Amino acid sequence: MKILVVEDSDRLRRALGEGLRRSGFVVDLVGDGIEGLKFANATEYDVIVLDIMLPGIDGLTLLKNLRRRRSLTPVLILSAKDQVMDRVNGLELGADDYLVKPFAFEELLARIKSLIRRRYEVKKPGIEIGELVIDTSKRQARVNGCPLSLTPAEYNLLQYLALRRGNVVSKSQLQDRLADAQSQAVSNVIEVLVSNVRKKISAVNPDTVIKTKRGFGYYID
Repeated sequence: MKILVVEDSDRLRRALGEGLRRSGFVVDLVGDGIEGLKFANATEYDVIVLDIMLPGIDGLTLLKNLRRRRSLTPVLILSAKDQVMDRVNGLELGADDYLVKPFAFEELLARIKSLIRRRYEVKKPGIEIGELVIDTSKRQARVNGCPLSLTPAEYNLLQYLALRRGNVVSKSQLQDRLADAQSQAVSNVIEVLVSNVRKKISAVNPDTVIKTKRGFGYYID
């Protein structure tokens, strides 16, 4: 899952990036509103974490721009503004959630996971596909009750395909979802990840969960 953080405080921005990456997310970090809008328009994110008081353009203007072009990406506003009307204004402009600074990172993380589930219309943390069970809260996957030892990238790939089950996802889409703006693209990285996940699943279940549509990409039926 890929997160964009738009926050002008260097210290908080770095802390959020480190915490979200430790939690297994792919993260892009931006320090001003103009750059944030550029990133949001160029890449599809699962959630955007957005400060209001930003240089360049403010967070609410950035949010209005996103909704004007019909972007459906969930936006979680982080702000020191804690008055009721501040929260109401942000939500009425199209934010999906509003968290007042200072905040506990665990609460931010829970809200991000909730927004991701809502975006993909998953009503509970567990995704069940046959013998495959993915716990999006704990970021764990099991097959036939046996836990899979997945790297963060392998888990992200499996979870994204499961959330998009029934839809073919191209290699370029997966690569974009699994790499941040600073990563060096590797042409065969997706094939390697898919192969690794398939091997780990087949060790406990012979059925092929991840399927290939040649020339188009991968999917979970």
